[in-house]
Amino acid sequence: MAKSNEPIWWSLFSAGGMVAAMMFPILIIITGILVPFGLVGDDPLNFERIRDAVSQPLVKLILFTIISLPLFHWAHRFRFTLVDVGLKSVSTLISILCYGGAIVGTIVSAVVFWTI
Repeated sequence: MAKSNEPIWWSLFSAGGMVAAMMFPILIIITGILVPFGLVGDDPLNFERIRDAVSQPLVKLILFTIISLPLFHWAHRFRFTLVDVGLKSVSTLISILCYGGAIVGTIVSAVVFWTI
């Protein structure tokens, strides 16, 4: 039986789906409703406090996880959607573009969080 790298992509897919399902609704409520309406914090537009919070290593790690894992979830889902639509003949190119995009997005987010 040939070895495959599918378990790596499936694990990143499932982790990204779990992060997206559990964290995105919370983030939408906090950043889209509570903060703009002033229900959390005394000054919702205090960018110094936001920068101080994001400069903490644990917050950087959490934000990196919330950004990078859903990218792999998207890549895996989009790849199989395109293959199912009928683009199986270019499956390798689709895989390279989708997973490459997720890897590039992960690297960009790592660089951004490293420099903050």
